[in-house]
Amino acid sequence: MKKIIETINVKKYFPIKKGIFLKTVGHVKALESVNFSIHENQTIGVVGESGCGKSTLGRVLTKIYNPTEGTINYYDKDGEKYDISNKINKKTNMKYRSDLQMVFQNPFDSLDPRMTIGDIISEPLQIHKVFKTKSEEKDYVKDLLKKVGLYEDYFSRYPHEFSGGQRQRIAIARAIALKPRLIITDEPTSALDISVQSQVINLLKDIQKENNIAYIFISHNLDVVYHVSDRIMVMYLGNVVEEADSKELFESPMHPYTQALMKSVPGWNPRERKLSEISLEGEPPSPIAPPPGCPFHPRCKYKMDICSKEKPTIKNADHKVACHLFK
Repeated sequence: MKKIIETINVKKYFPIKKGIFLKTVGHVKALESVNFSIHENQTIGVVGESGCGKSTLGRVLTKIYNPTEGTINYYDKDGEKYDISNKINKKTNMKYRSDLQMVFQNPFDSLDPRMTIGDIISEPLQIHKVFKTKSEEKDYVKDLLKKVGLYEDYFSRYPHEFSGGQRQRIAIARAIALKPRLIITDEPTSALDISVQSQVINLLKDIQKENNIAYIFISHNLDVVYHVSDRIMVMYLGNVVEEADSKELFESPMHPYTQALMKSVPGWNPRERKLSEISLEGEPPSPIAPPPGCPFHPRCKYKMDICSKEKPTIKNADHKVACHLFK
């Protein structure tokens, strides 16, 4: 399958400013040397605790933020490569924006309350000049509403008239309007009820089958990520600590942090859940002053002397892991 996005040693630091002259006194190190690639019709799940850099990664890829260091390569439909790390020309930017879309976490904030649903979904179509007439555009938008399970007469209504699940379907309709090759979903079900979550997940999977769309699925819900992903990337304190096929990662997690995450997944039967086996304690260190060596070593029960001195690099080709336990 054709490659869409590739990151090489991508970092993102946010400056901390103080005083009347806003002098920079430090940085929040949100991403540290992230390397991965995604291909057409592939789903990569991104998991980790709050503050690990999942959402920042999504915003760097959508160019909401520019990376502090590193390279982001974008491959168009013809396989031509573009470096979009910082400034890109208008033609490449339009092509990239049509190929990559994002569904945000909160459906109550991601839709403009002053615009009708029809205008919200039509906006990207108008920017990219997809249709020559308003009637063609309106018919297309109504078809999109039906595709995501909504009535076409919702076209003239406003976001406040809809529930959270309906708003997220509207956001999905907007995301697929330009027929993108990649959609980044940032916790798309976290603000929804359980029953609505399953509907949205199934909708995303159906859309993927119909249009061969790739997904970067950012979530803290391991069960959902396992259900939708081909590969899973585990992040901790801005670092990718493990990446593997979803089934292999769940059956044979290698990194101590991943193992702790798997043990913390709640089961249906409380009697079968052994809380004593959950080895993850305490809070992650501050991204302003991350610990030397392995970022996880202050919370790791397997830590060795080298863990506090030397940062581990990614090892293995397919099942990737950054841990000194593996040579």
